[in-house]
Amino acid sequence: MMETEAPAKRDIRKLKLDELKEFFVSQGEKPFRAQQVYEWLWKKSAKDFEQMTNLSVATRELLKNHFTINHIHVDTMQRSEDGTIKNAVRLHDGLVVESVLIPTEKRITACVSSQVGCSLGCAFCATARLKRMRNLNPDEIYDQVVAIQQQCELFFGRPLTNIVFMGMGEPLLNYSNVIAAIEKITSPQGLNMAAKRITVSTVGIAKMIRKMADDEVKFNLAVSLHSAINKTRSSMMPINDTNPLEELAEALKYWYTKRKKKVTFEYVVWKDINDSKEDALALLKFCKNVPCKVNLIEYNPIDEGRFQQASDEALQMYMDLLESNGITTRIRKSRGKDIDAACGQLANKS
Repeated sequence: MMETEAPAKRDIRKLKLDELKEFFVSQGEKPFRAQQVYEWLWKKSAKDFEQMTNLSVATRELLKNHFTINHIHVDTMQRSEDGTIKNAVRLHDGLVVESVLIPTEKRITACVSSQVGCSLGCAFCATARLKRMRNLNPDEIYDQVVAIQQQCELFFGRPLTNIVFMGMGEPLLNYSNVIAAIEKITSPQGLNMAAKRITVSTVGIAKMIRKMADDEVKFNLAVSLHSAINKTRSSMMPINDTNPLEELAEALKYWYTKRKKKVTFEYVVWKDINDSKEDALALLKFCKNVPCKVNLIEYNPIDEGRFQQASDEALQMYMDLLESNGITTRIRKSRGKDIDAACGQLANKS
């Protein structure tokens, strides 16, 4: 007679609080146990039922028999000369993403991933060379933040201050899971971080930017722009063919009307691609149309190909033009280049 396999255990963090209460009641337990477990999972970031010390041994066994906690593992951790830390994060199914801790004098930022790989094919980005395998679950995004939070205390003796969704993947193509993760990160029943310290970065998917505005999200919005000329932007970012600059501008104006928050444009200046006065004037015109600030980003080459860092003079030309016209602008130096942890370099080389 063949043995039947035991049914696969459910990941307990997929359950809502009410579902957890229903489980305990069905097992003859008091419903308040659900609140205790929920606190262990989301406020104390427990990885194992044995850590839940205010539950009886019998209750912990009950949980172990029915559920699992599919937490991440930091497989490898690399430290840069400038203090940046890159984590290769292994998920429960064996897939790997990367997350980055970026320390500066006044803040420590967690740069987290939202997808395994990416489907958007931006020509300058190493992640785009990876096939998109799947979206990350809310708990897998949350766990990246927890891991970096612990590293902040361990290596710097300071708390995590900011989170940016600028790692692997396009957050707005995993919208519901990203929103669910942010809810856990900002909730008093979770990590209790302020939403104003979180920034979600997108390549510019117009209909999803409008949805975020309608959903009245509290976090900040950044857009990887890199050119305000359609032909140039489309040559680097295929998404621009279906979401051209005119549509993007309308969506961003709608965002500002609804949320009263300026968008941040992330903008890399490349040699012989977008380093001319014409390119800078196009950006200025675009910025005057959309309430914004601009981060001019130092590029991190991913090979010896088409994309190379522009001259300091080109960056300064952009800076002078934008600032003299009242656009808040800063040049953002890249961190963690020596460990391939800087913008555009995340590609699971580990």
